Amino acid sequence: MTTSQDVVVSEMGIGAGGAAMPGSGAAGLFACRSAASAGAMSMRQTYRDLAAAASRSANCTWAELEAMRAASPTRSRPGTDVDELTAWMRKHPSALGKFEQIASASKGKKIVMFLDYDGTLSPIVANPDAAYMSDAVHNFVGLSELYYAGSHGMDIKGPGSNPESVLCQPASEFLPMIDEVYKVLVEKTKSTPGAKVENNKFCLSVHFRCVDEKRWNFLAEQVKAVIKDYPMLKLTQGRKVFELRPSIMWDKGKALEFLLESLGFASCSDVLPVYIGDDRTDEDAFKVLRKRGQGVGILVSKCAKETSASYSLQDPAEVMEFLLRLVDWKRRSSAPPMVRPRV
Repeated sequence: MTTSQDVVVSEMGIGAGGAAMPGSGAAGLFACRSAASAGAMSMRQTYRDLAAAASRSANCTWAELEAMRAASPTRSRPGTDVDELTAWMRKHPSALGKFEQIASASKGKKIVMFLDYDGTLSPIVANPDAAYMSDAVHNFVGLSELYYAGSHGMDIKGPGSNPESVLCQPASEFLPMIDEVYKVLVEKTKSTPGAKVENNKFCLSVHFRCVDEKRWNFLAEQVKAVIKDYPMLKLTQGRKVFELRPSIMWDKGKALEFLLESLGFASCSDVLPVYIGDDRTDEDAFKVLRKRGQGVGILVSKCAKETSASYSLQDPAEVMEFLLRLVDWKRRSSAPPMVRPRV
């Protein structure tokens, strides 16, 4: 994900058209909040200790230009023929085509949705600030009931706007450094037309969606020149974006585990986590689900590429279709059987 927030929707908080799903009343939501707060207190120090113990390699190497192109596809790769794509789709079939299989695995379980934003709920656009959630998706999710995880899960907040809704910020001590590096990057990249630096609070994104491909390598060198003076930050790459974030043992997979633990779902056999994302950074969450042997990972991509996700969807439109079908199925499966009057 390349915008500032991911969206995490608990099964108790999913809504469609403003109407809550069965079993999502106020009492259920309150219990969900309480579990999150209690879990956060016990785990926050654990992850802070992990962060303090993490170390970063002194030599930060960067991918070659070809790797940048491979990680930032704008269309099907020229070398991807029909047979290769067909083989990839057999390994990662459409979540829509296999919907009944996913629904069957969900029977009798709470579905906990983890949703990336930019490229998943919103199309990838030239200006990252212009990425927005469509009205249909906005109405579907019922925003006030969500848990938000920004900056690759380093800024997790629960429903509500009060300070107690902040559940986890394992990299809070890095904030002054990140603000400082942001200013340096903005100044440094001024000479590269189309480059945009975004401050996501706990990480920085240098977007090159609008940068001429001939200048990608030059921009990478500019970013490397800045980060070499800040060894406590690490450099990663996503879809047409360079990202600088604290070098701590934390990623979207750790955030997923934290939320499941905080919500009281970590050891529950009647819970099915579903994670939908489009970026390389979402792979950490897909790997966690595979390791757990419990959950569904769905990659949003039109291209065949290495992934730990089990299923695929092509674009945000298909994501919306999948979510609507899931809500409709959940409602119908939870509804009491119809009693026909005797004649």
